Amino acid sequence: MIKMSVYYPAGGGSKFDHDYYRTSHMPLIQERLGAACLRYEIDKGLAGREPESAPEFVAACHVYSPALEIFQEALGPHRAEIAADVANYTDIAPIVQISEVVGE
Repeated sequence: MIKMSVYYPAGGGSKFDHDYYRTSHMPLIQERLGAACLRYEIDKGLAGREPESAPEFVAACHVYSPALEIFQEALGPHRAEIAADVANYTDIAPIVQISEVVGE
């Protein structure tokens, strides 16, 4: 299983609409990926390591897929549409990482 994580750094832009992200963007990804999206999770940053410190990231998401090839094949035809939707919720340039899930 693989996991695509997308992180939105705090201070990386001026806006992030958590409601749109939760109710529109992530459901769009799930719909377009179909069976290649086993599930997804959304994180909303609350704090950093130290008490009362700001979070490093305002938000993140994690999309789980059976395999890298399955994920890439499902995403390919929809990449432009999904990328175009980003402007509807943020101006932050995200950090993306794809990982192999090796334990729970």
